Amino acid sequence: MGHIIAVAGKGGVGKTTLTGLLIQYLCESGKKPVLAVDADANANLNEVLGVGIKCTLGELREEIERAGVDSRYQIPVGMTKQAYLEARLADAITEEDDYDLMVMGRTQGQGCYCFVNGLVQTQIQKLQSNYPYVVVDNEAGMEHISRGLIPTMEIAILVSDCSRRGVQAAGRIAALMKELNFKPKTVGLIVNRASEGKLDAGTMEEVEKQGLTLLGVVPQDQDVYQYDCDGKPIVRLPKDSPVRSALHDIVQKLGL
Repeated sequence: MGHIIAVAGKGGVGKTTLTGLLIQYLCESGKKPVLAVDADANANLNEVLGVGIKCTLGELREEIERAGVDSRYQIPVGMTKQAYLEARLADAITEEDDYDLMVMGRTQGQGCYCFVNGLVQTQIQKLQSNYPYVVVDNEAGMEHISRGLIPTMEIAILVSDCSRRGVQAAGRIAALMKELNFKPKTVGLIVNRASEGKLDAGTMEEVEKQGLTLLGVVPQDQDVYQYDCDGKPIVRLPKDSPVRSALHDIVQKLGL
């Protein structure tokens, strides 16, 4: 079975950027193919990786729900909605040379994401054996964790910026995983966007207070900001990028 790595944390701390670089590292290290999963309704992992997507699981769900009501969506005669969904699920996977990308996406208008979340979980379980690694970029906050989306994860990487609130959010996620009896082999914190790659004493104090294992610190890098502004995939950062170097050190410590 593929090793499942889940990346989580509060919004805006750089989870998706680090997830994309982690996927790149695994592929370059020969741990391919990787199944990359964007489990966020506001999907943008594909932009970090620099690939287009054909459709999302949310769009498939919407298509099936509107079949028979909207003339643009039709299910073949004699085929049930469930059978049609099974036949179309492969369309929600974008295949690249070294990895495949599955995107949750969002539904339209009002409604719960429970069905789409269930699809993500089911697909991970079904596809896990086809990949040495499955890397899941979770949406901000704790909802995916509370829904039990990835109870079989082996490594939980919690990401924070240098703020106490970010570290506290990571601590709450770690505590929730314990409450839900999730038992990843490794749970650790990456502090992202640290000035000169160093932690303030107050931030370090909060890390210790939350009882979190610090995996490493990733420095603030103007190139990451500029690539984002220019619409360049973050995975095209130069090999000597301090962000890539810091993440490589962290991944090696994890033994991946």
